[in-house]
Amino acid sequence: MRRPIVGASVGAVVAGALLLAGCSSSSSSGSSGSGSSSSGSGSSGTSSSAVTVRLGLLANITHAPALIALQKGYFTKDLGKNKLTSTVYNTGTLETTAILAGQLDVAYVGPNPAINAFQKSGGTAIKIISGVATGGASVVVKPSVTSAAGLKGKTVDTPSLGNTQDVAIRYYLKQNGLNTTTTGGGDVTIKPTTPNSNAVLQFQSGQIAGASEPSPYDVEMVKDGGKVLFAEPGVTTIMVVTQTFLKAHPDVVNDLLKANIQAEDYIKSSPSDAQTAANAELTTLSGKGIKSSILPDAFKEITFTNDPDASSLSTDATQAKAVGLLTSTNLNGIFDLTPLNTLLKTAGEPQVNP
Repeated sequence: MRRPIVGASVGAVVAGALLLAGCSSSSSSGSSGSGSSSSGSGSSGTSSSAVTVRLGLLANITHAPALIALQKGYFTKDLGKNKLTSTVYNTGTLETTAILAGQLDVAYVGPNPAINAFQKSGGTAIKIISGVATGGASVVVKPSVTSAAGLKGKTVDTPSLGNTQDVAIRYYLKQNGLNTTTTGGGDVTIKPTTPNSNAVLQFQSGQIAGASEPSPYDVEMVKDGGKVLFAEPGVTTIMVVTQTFLKAHPDVVNDLLKANIQAEDYIKSSPSDAQTAANAELTTLSGKGIKSSILPDAFKEITFTNDPDASSLSTDATQAKAVGLLTSTNLNGIFDLTPLNTLLKTAGEPQVNP
């Protein structure tokens, strides 16, 4: 079932609950299913009847394992009798809003929205069950900008207020003595712009001095004559599940993790074919794929891994608090990597630590 692009109207559901966001995106897709996938099936925690899983993702190359698992049919195969509906969100803010509103069961999302959902719910909303990608996001600026100081008095786009890239640029500027505000004031104007492709267009037309964007949009801006001011390190995408769904359907969560592991392995074993598959799914979801001149470089800057990089997540929380977008850095209980590690051990692959 194809759904319309998820835009700002969804954000009204829990608008007041969110400060931090994720990456960005554009369209939606998935096979249709009936019933709510968040309903339980008994105290055993296993599914006795077909379940419809509601999956959220973003149209970024940092979400390539999700794109590949959809395109190659890994989710369909591993879920068996169960069904999947997938929705691509315009921003991580909307994706996190959907999680808190009970509209998603599983999501590929940036670290900051995951932290936000966890903290805003008092630690009851989600668990991080796997890593997906690290790297693959940069601050790209006009060639005339040679340092942070060169951005003073100028405008920089980010996907949305408080998303992973937004926090990164704000913290970078703060470390270089430049202040920002959540309303666009300060030494540098930070302007949320969606979808991410609009930031690329504004960069091309000279409306902005730069942007903090995930792959492939940062690569597009470099191809348009921009230069990387700094590459944002650390985790960029993780896989989360609602605690309600995890408790009710641990077997289904295992199947989803199997599909993600398959996709990660496919990227490593067949990188060229994986790029083609991810781009084909992007084209299906949003109606537009990535140019062949962009695609290889978009993949090259990302490390696809099952490791959620707990230390990086802690750094994200610390930076978000430093720029006033988070009140606490407490992440105790945010991980549940036992299902992932069980599968990795069975497959003979390295296990990960929280």
